[in-house]
Amino acid sequence: MKIKICGLKEVEHAVRAAELGADFIGFIFAESRRRVSPEQAQRIIRELPAEVRKVGVFVDENHAVINDIASFCGLDMVQVHGQETPEECRQITCPVIKAVRVKDAESLQMMGPYRDSVEMFLLDTYVEGASGGTGKTFDWMLARQASYYGKVLLAGGLDANNVRTAAAAARPYGVDVSSGVETGGVKDLAKIAEFITQVRGKEDVSTT
Repeated sequence: MKIKICGLKEVEHAVRAAELGADFIGFIFAESRRRVSPEQAQRIIRELPAEVRKVGVFVDENHAVINDIASFCGLDMVQVHGQETPEECRQITCPVIKAVRVKDAESLQMMGPYRDSVEMFLLDTYVEGASGGTGKTFDWMLARQASYYGKVLLAGGLDANNVRTAAAAARPYGVDVSSGVETGGVKDLAKIAEFITQVRGKEDVSTT
């Protein structure tokens, strides 16, 4: 199962997450307390191994701006959380992850038109007025249904305590975590290590 650690702001945290086994490292370019500048992201990305996929997160950003930032930073993928249409997704030069805010089974229906426009979907919890990153869970069985439309990254309130249960219920392509590996709003290497340990089923992943 793939692991995405999102909202990285420090070189040390990103590099160590990659060493511990993260497959995707996410950088937020939208309004957020985890937001980074293109220059910050570029500095971090330069230190990451080639096999780790670097993902830029955007909300309702113009595709030309997204493409410029992706090229400047060296992004491998782009994750979009807004009202981007399938056509707009196709105008992004990187492979696209389309975020879907899940409220109920009807929420999954919007995935259909995007099947040929994006590489995978990220399912996050619907919260009124929020684009994502709320730290709240949703019915994980809906994520299993969503796999009909393509690869699914499961997000929304995951942490080391619930990720195994969530993965067993949802059977996703991968899992995504941000606030669940933080302490006081800052990435916590011990929590990142424990999260990866739980996903991989290993007895221990050292933080040293």
